[in-house]
Amino acid sequence: MTVERTGAEDVDRTLALLWRARGGAPEPTRGRRPTLTIERVVAAAIAVADAEGLAAASMHRVAKELGAGTMTLYTYVPGKAELVDLMVDDVLVERRLPGPGEPRPGDWREQVALYAERTWAAYRGHPWLCEVSRVRPPLGPGQLAGQEYLLSIMDGLGLSPRQAVAAANGIGTYVDANAALGAEDARLERSTGQSTEAWWHQRSSFWENYFVVDAHPAMNRIWLGGGFDQSAKAQGDAAYAFGLDRMLDGIEALVR
Repeated sequence: MTVERTGAEDVDRTLALLWRARGGAPEPTRGRRPTLTIERVVAAAIAVADAEGLAAASMHRVAKELGAGTMTLYTYVPGKAELVDLMVDDVLVERRLPGPGEPRPGDWREQVALYAERTWAAYRGHPWLCEVSRVRPPLGPGQLAGQEYLLSIMDGLGLSPRQAVAAANGIGTYVDANAALGAEDARLERSTGQSTEAWWHQRSSFWENYFVVDAHPAMNRIWLGGGFDQSAKAQGDAAYAFGLDRMLDGIEALVR
């Protein structure tokens, strides 16, 4: 499921909420003295989504978790779309990627690996991220920290500005897409109670009853050669690592 995000009606307010650490988010002005904080609201929404999925994190449900009325929540966040923006960016902030002047792994490939590891950890910890479209991301601290980190690595290799943007975006997209697939697999396993391995095993009769060797000669040769001997998860991990390594090999060749 893909969720629409970023409230188009009041972009300035959404940006102020995303960058609230800079003092840009106004405090609620209607009703009684505020008893909540935006941080508490976002943290409660993330906790609900972590436990039950993104759909469960409605304004009503989050308000209930906080012991507040639903309308009270609207004095802090305009709506569900903006709340999801805040949730996504707070999770991205959790990656704690090194900023300018902070210590990093010595090798540039190790620095990319750090980005990948922490991004995967974010998706593993919050599987609902795979339900959120990243095509138009929230322009918050977490999103920008990731872009700055990758751009600084590519810029440090001596790539031209356009090459640095292309390389950073390519790596970011590849890592995010694969991390989302991993999160989707975990989410499906949790919601259905069936592992991916069990799903494939349940369909084992396909190979005897429907698979035609003459129509799939390459697949058959690879099969007989042991190419599919690994589990589905191991194959996925190997494909991800292979693709990322080859992408970095290409960047390294370009630099040379």
